[in-house]
Amino acid sequence: MILVLNAGSSSIKYKLFSMECDFIYGNLLQEVKDFHKAFEDIFQILKNNNYIKSENDIKIFGHRVVHGGEKFKKATRITDEVIASIKELIPLAPLHNPSNLDGIITAMHKVPNAKQVAVFDTAFHQTMPEHSYIYPLPFELYEQEGIRRYGFHGTSHEYVANECAKYLNQDLEKLNLITIHLGNGDSITAIKNGKSIDTSMGFTPQEGLMMGTRAGDIDSEIVIYLEKKLNLDPDEVDRLLNKQSGFKGITGKSDLREIKEDAKIGNEKAMLAIDMFCYRVKKYVGAYKEILGKVDAIVFTGGIGENAPFIRQKIVHGIDDNKNINGDGIYEIGLDTNQYKIIVIPTNEELQIAKECYSSIISSSTLTV
Repeated sequence: MILVLNAGSSSIKYKLFSMECDFIYGNLLQEVKDFHKAFEDIFQILKNNNYIKSENDIKIFGHRVVHGGEKFKKATRITDEVIASIKELIPLAPLHNPSNLDGIITAMHKVPNAKQVAVFDTAFHQTMPEHSYIYPLPFELYEQEGIRRYGFHGTSHEYVANECAKYLNQDLEKLNLITIHLGNGDSITAIKNGKSIDTSMGFTPQEGLMMGTRAGDIDSEIVIYLEKKLNLDPDEVDRLLNKQSGFKGITGKSDLREIKEDAKIGNEKAMLAIDMFCYRVKKYVGAYKEILGKVDAIVFTGGIGENAPFIRQKIVHGIDDNKNINGDGIYEIGLDTNQYKIIVIPTNEELQIAKECYSSIISSSTLTV
């Protein structure tokens, strides 16, 4: 079996799959303080429900790792060298990579005979060309510090791109897509001939679209102004941009469902926040249409992208109202006269991780199941 783990600073999301990548069970442990105890709890839950007889039934652990830098371009079997590289990347993802590492090291200790595989959020975007990922800063900052655009949510964008190709019954390598992942964190990707060529998130997940609590694109001089005018230190500015901005900054709330209800009764800040959000997504869609030239499909995914028809309606033209509010699973919402498809595809990052883990192991060794 394959156990996919998404270890956060105080939570572990896990899903169990068969070796054929069929979903078996999944859940979320919150308020995790001790990773070793959390793993014991997970194993006990799986045993109590007869999903496994022992920890040794798990042949592969798939670990979500947020930042893979430039080194990791695909799912990678975990070795001491890989662990060292993930540690080196901690300055680029200080909130995520340490927790991801804790999950890896704990799994290796608990089930030493299992295969351990890392799947990186940044990997799918490693096909971006230089003119897309290099910032117009002194070039030595890229060469010496690795300051460039990396992109995130890659596992989700890759999953829905593959699902879109299957739905359209076409080879992904022949498709140009715009994939829009909207949730508490938001990103949009331009995919040309099956490869990511541009994406909205950058050096960190802060860049790009307005999000639940993140500001997204702003004038960089605002940071300097805040530090000088309000005497904020870097940590305070970081909290402001990542935890107190976006929907929360405008309305005091980060949950779009609550903001929508407020907008219905005429709350002006709620209406403003929704308009700001959709406008910014629309600007990226327009830019990516021009970059790609030909677009075969626009794909909505993520908690908001999948479940908020009114947001989809405000972002792209050519939506069929009836299809938009009555679909289920994978479904089209565009008018028949459109030049490209508009499709809603539920994301499944854990399934994508499981598939990549299995493919990685099979391609590199013989696995006894």
